[in-house]
Amino acid sequence: MRKHYPLLDLSTYIAARWAAMMLGFFPVNANLLTAKAFGSLLWTMDRRHRNLAIDHIERSFPDLSRQQAQQIALRSMQHFCQLGIDVMFTTRTINVQRWHQFVHFQDNIRETIRITMKNRGAILLTGHYGNWEVLGYTMATLGLRSYSVARPIDNPHVDTWLLGVRQRKGQIILSKRGVTTTAQEVLENKGILGFIADQNAGPKGMFVPFFGRLASTYKSIGLLAIRHQVPVIVGCARRRGDRFEFDIDIADIIRPEDWHHQADELRYLTERYTMSIEKMIRKDPTQYLWIHRRWKTRPKGETQADGPAQPTEREAFIMPNSAAVDPPP
Repeated sequence: MRKHYPLLDLSTYIAARWAAMMLGFFPVNANLLTAKAFGSLLWTMDRRHRNLAIDHIERSFPDLSRQQAQQIALRSMQHFCQLGIDVMFTTRTINVQRWHQFVHFQDNIRETIRITMKNRGAILLTGHYGNWEVLGYTMATLGLRSYSVARPIDNPHVDTWLLGVRQRKGQIILSKRGVTTTAQEVLENKGILGFIADQNAGPKGMFVPFFGRLASTYKSIGLLAIRHQVPVIVGCARRRGDRFEFDIDIADIIRPEDWHHQADELRYLTERYTMSIEKMIRKDPTQYLWIHRRWKTRPKGETQADGPAQPTEREAFIMPNSAAVDPPP
């Protein structure tokens, strides 16, 4: 945990609120183009994160040329800057009357709606891909009461501000600050629980394949699903171009009967939802946060984290076609 400097935290918060106010004088899509330009500037100036993103992309897509990897990394950094604009404009643009102008459901959302309407509980997963904030906010706008697990932002003033934005339409954020409801209680009460499921889990995590390398993954998601026998739904909100407009797409629905009778239920479930996140990213890798240190922790025997190293041999994994939710043709 970083050391807090109260005056710096307050100054940063005031600057962020001032920037949000000034940006409000311009249309959201114009601001997104400005954020894209800022992302290009950041790409030029931030050598460390630029090289980190390129390295991750080259390892994940070994058939790409260096130039192609650089283009994906550049667009990823531009998209990351655009996410800040999205957060500021989500509450202004997405409401009960107008949400359909900005968010488009793909055909494979129907089964997800049926599951969530049964009030039997479910776990919704996404990754650092597309706009993970607008995904939960749209669900809340449409009346789906859900709980999302999120790490607090280090700056307490900014954290409180963004918490209010996230919860304005009824979405409940479970963070380390002032939590009275636990993830376990949500599922015991047949609620909907959301996670960003591609966090590095450290040395105690389960190592499963992700883009050809083993990645440390939290066991808690799979353990919750198995204990409460609830389906796991993997989806995303994928941006359309440089606009404030998104497609909500479901990559996979993993039902309890899918992991029953597996030799290792927890490993099967963890591998499968991780592979589903990879499946989403492959549709448009420019929208993934490649500066995210997903492979930071290595299994015993590997000495390097994100630096050059021989790729880990991918474990065998087969996703049953009967249970997967495929995109429309």
